[in-house]
Amino acid sequence: MNTSVLEARATKVWFDENFLWISLQDGWQLSVPLSYFPRLLKASAEQRQNHEFSGGGVGIHWDELDED
Repeated sequence: MNTSVLEARATKVWFDENFLWISLQDGWQLSVPLSYFPRLLKASAEQRQNHEFSGGGVGIHWDELDED
């Protein structure tokens, strides 16, 4: 299955102890180690959930943490 960049739009974000998880509109799920994002790693659960999608899900922004 090929997915173009234009189709890779996030619909959901969640976290476990070690990973940032992203669900995409096309059904794929991605995980990225939290250690790649020190601000998210140190943030509270509430701060992590306070995000907004930009570009229709192409980007994710945490305003309080100044993280994209």
